[in-house]
Amino acid sequence: MTRILVLGLLDVQPMSGYDIQQMLRISDAERWGGVLIGSIYHALKKMEKENLVEIERIEQTGNRQKAVYRITDDGRAHLTQLIADSLGHPSVHYPSGLYSGLSFIEKLPVEVALKALKRQLNNLTAEQEALESGLRLKEIAMHQNIPPMTTLIFDSMFAIVKQQQDLVENAIKLLESKD
Repeated sequence: MTRILVLGLLDVQPMSGYDIQQMLRISDAERWGGVLIGSIYHALKKMEKENLVEIERIEQTGNRQKAVYRITDDGRAHLTQLIADSLGHPSVHYPSGLYSGLSFIEKLPVEVALKALKRQLNNLTAEQEALESGLRLKEIAMHQNIPPMTTLIFDSMFAIVKQQQDLVENAIKLLESKD
């Protein structure tokens, strides 16, 4: 996902590695895009060797220099292919750790299982709050003019978290009814 995000941003405008990191940090791409923000410079160097990006200019900022990259024609073609591939790639990811734990939950004392499930519920609540915060920041950054596709993506992420919250809440109820 790093390539598609970096190339996508550079297709909007030339940017430095730092600017790309900031854009990805603001959009919380580590959470939803599976990108490690610290890997951006490595990705840029690799894509430069592959002629997908090139240095447009070097800027002086204080005592430091920074390279501003732009996407190449090969990079645009690669971006187009990455987008098509990502849209067609299977994207269902089950919470396998949670499902595995629930499958053998009877091996735990009820109070231990309840404590773990309540911790999971707290984690899901924190995730929901992080998404809400990210949406608010995006609304501010985009002056309340969020594109419909972005809204659709956020709605999907909220639904996924809500579905897992419901699962955990129902598992808690099931355990509590056995007491």
